[in-house]
Amino acid sequence: MTIPVQSELRAGTANSRQGSAASLAEISSMLQERFPGRGYCLVRDWTVFRADLTPQELETIQSHGHRPLFLYAFEVVEDSRGRFQPGDWVRSSMCVSFDDRAMFETKNTVYVLLGPGSEQVASLKTIFSFF
Repeated sequence: MTIPVQSELRAGTANSRQGSAASLAEISSMLQERFPGRGYCLVRDWTVFRADLTPQELETIQSHGHRPLFLYAFEVVEDSRGRFQPGDWVRSSMCVSFDDRAMFETKNTVYVLLGPGSEQVASLKTIFSFF
């Protein structure tokens, strides 16, 4: 039985998470130290989606150096490469590293999660349905 996207999200349990409360100067310093030269995107009102996968799907994803995590944020605060304007929304590609607090890294971008957010399990179909 296929569950409609909206029903899946409403039925799922979103766990509250807290992102960074650091100042922009502190975040800038952290990014330069940990991710020199990388593009970054500061976001608010975010959800980290953990993809609900079969063991085989998980093994395939991990063998390519990825984690089954995606980020959706309702508000871009700043994008270092100008791809997104302040106030835009963004959905990331698959994660390559996540410190489970505030630094969510994909192949091309380091997303800094600001303030409160959430984490939720969802199917790939649901995750890819976001705009």
